[in-house]
Formats: sequence, C-alpha cells, structure tokens
Amino acid sequence: METSREDFGIAIRSAFLRKGTQQKFSLFILIVFSVVLLMVDRIDIKPLNYVRVFVKDTIYRGSLIASFPSKGFNFFINNTKEHFNLESNYIKLKKENVQLKEKIYETDFLFLENTQLRKLIDEQVSSKSNLVSARVIFNKQSPYLNSFILNVGSNKNIKNGMAVLDGKNFVGRIVDTNYFSSRVLLISDLNSKIPVIIEPSGHHAILDGHGNQMPSLEYLPENHLVVDGDTIYTSGREGIFIPGIAIGKVKTEKDQVNVLLFSDLSQITFVNINLGDLDNNK
Repeated sequence: METSREDFGIAIRSAFLRKGTQQKFSLFILIVFSVVLLMVDRIDIKPLNYVRVFVKDTIYRGSLIASFPSKGFNFFINNTKEHFNLESNYIKLKKENVQLKEKIYETDFLFLENTQLRKLIDEQVSSKSNLVSARVIFNKQSPYLNSFILNVGSNKNIKNGMAVLDGKNFVGRIVDTNYFSSRVLLISDLNSKIPVIIEPSGHHAILDGHGNQMPSLEYLPENHLVVDGDTIYTSGREGIFIPGIAIGKVKTEKDQVNVLLFSDLSQITFVNINLGDLDNNK
C-alpha cells in the first residue's frame, strides 16, 4: 500500500512538471495577479495610494535611468554624423568658393581682354592703314634678345618688314614669318636699326637698340638741335616703314641721346600689324 501511495505522488508531481502544465499554470497565475492588481488599483486607501505613488515613481525613474545608455549612444551617433556632415559641407563650400573666385577672376580677365580688343578695333577703324590684330603668345626678353612671337602669320598676309604697333606707337618689325605665327624684332633689340626723324628739329637719325628700354639716336648731325622732350617718329626712308609713326621722346644722359619709348615693351599683350596703306592696296 505504501508503494502505491508513493507512485501516485510521483505521478502527480510529474504531471505538474510537464511543459504544457507549466505553461498553463504560469498563465493562470498571471491572470490572477492581473485581476488582483486591478482590484487593488480601485481601492482608495491612503497607505495603498502611497505605495502606488512610490511604485509608479520608481518605475518612471527606473525607465528614465534605463534609457540613458540608449539616449547617450544615439546622441553620440547623431553628433558624430553631424560632425562629418559639417566637415563634408565645409569642404564642399570651400570648393564652391574657390570655383566662384576662379569664375570672378576669369570674368575680370575677359573684361580686361575685351577692353584691349575694343581698343585695337577702334585703332583699326580710325587708322588710314590696313591693320591686323595679333596676340603675343611668347615674349623673349633678355639683355641680348628682345622679340615677340605672334599668333598670326602668312595666313593673315603678314610679311617680313611690316611695322608692328602698340596702339599708335611703333614697337618693332616682322623679321620671320610662318603660316600661323611670326616673330617681331623689337626696337630695343641689339640688332634693331630704325631710320627716324626728330620733331621739331627735323633731323634724321638711326634709332639703335641696346637690349633695354632706352635705345639711342645715332648718326645725328654734329650741330644738332635735339633736346629733351623732342618726339621721335619713323622717317619712312628707304621705304621700310610708313613715315610718322610715333616711337618715343628724347632723353639725354651725359653725351648720349637716348629715347624713352612711349610703350612699355614688357606690358604688351596685343599688337596691330601695319599691312600698308589702304589706298595703295586698292
């Protein structure tokens, strides 16, 4: 009999320990606990109210404290993203600023270039000669060599010996012509020898280059009347250039008669090439 009772107890305990029974029992306990809580929440007793307030405050404070790690992590992530976004935006804005400055510089340069080209066109319109505009693409300046390389040649009817002008001022002559380019020997070059006439005395002379901005007058008459401030023009002798192209003014230094050029040869970007008299071309 004792053995049967023990077997019966073991069977009951085994039944309660089965998984399905455990789940049902847990569900039942939760339902009962919920009903009890609802009933307690309806009871209005001061001690019980204090307990409810304490429990609620504890839960709220605990939830706030428990949420700190998550909020802190999100705050860190958001700040990191904002930092990288700010850095990316800064780099982007800096790049755009550089591009805008480049465009401004390009616009300023185009405005300057347009002004220079307008000046060349006005000179061509007002001139009685047939002028062709050209850009200086290479400037060779040294104590022994002074010349320009232009971006036009025989394709624009350029020929050796033609006068090259900066505005209305004579600055050199064509000495080498290719199809798309030509070389200008400047009046400051050591090999430059230009026949000129001095105003107002009317003396003829040779303008001799010395590799700088101050060529000198050679072969003046012994008792010449040339003084500082006299104007130098091309004379047109030997049919090399048309007469009357302005070059510079006389500036004497010791016993040498030099010429201060009207044009600064180091600052020239565009030139006009004199193709000859329009009337003669016709």
